[in-house]
Amino acid sequence: MLFGSISYLNLLPFQVFLKRHLIHNATKMSFNYKRAVPSTINKALKRKAIHAAFISSVASRQCHCTNLGIIAHKKVYSVLLLEGENQTDPASATSNQLAKVLNLQGQVLIGDAALKHYLDGGEGLDLAEAWFEKTGLPFVFARLCYNKHGQSVRKIAKSFANTKTEIPQYILKREAKKRGITPKQLTWYLGHIHYEMDWKSKRGLKKFLSM
Repeated sequence: MLFGSISYLNLLPFQVFLKRHLIHNATKMSFNYKRAVPSTINKALKRKAIHAAFISSVASRQCHCTNLGIIAHKKVYSVLLLEGENQTDPASATSNQLAKVLNLQGQVLIGDAALKHYLDGGEGLDLAEAWFEKTGLPFVFARLCYNKHGQSVRKIAKSFANTKTEIPQYILKREAKKRGITPKQLTWYLGHIHYEMDWKSKRGLKKFLSM
């Protein structure tokens, strides 16, 4: 199986879980990663260059998807709209569309760069918070979808949803150092990311995709 992986911190718990899952389960299939930004992963899944991935929610309409997503219940801190001329983030699909749906003007900034901007004291409107204020619903930025190995992917998704993944300190330190933040800041950030879609998340996703 070729698994696409968004190269942002918000998927770190899933990446740690997946590595442990494969070690402790004698899987017969070969397993490899392809890491990239969301917009690239979306295209790779569509053309079947990869078999499964968390893809942007706006690209998931016609896909086979699991019950996992990247979800913000209010603030997300890594999807911001900065003051200035309208400018989309080329790495994004969902966040660019979210700003458009909310009829907001400015520069979209996503991912680890947006998180670092916030933690360094930079100003910006949190788009997940703006969505919540408008709808009272969580926002689903991405969904775990697949085009092959569906049974295995669904099994992995269910296992992750039922598992509390502890990230080793050495991984926290390594990943935080790469982004110029502290392990404490990274742990704080991950506390605002949710993965299992409840009815409110599904309702929020349906509303977004209908707008």
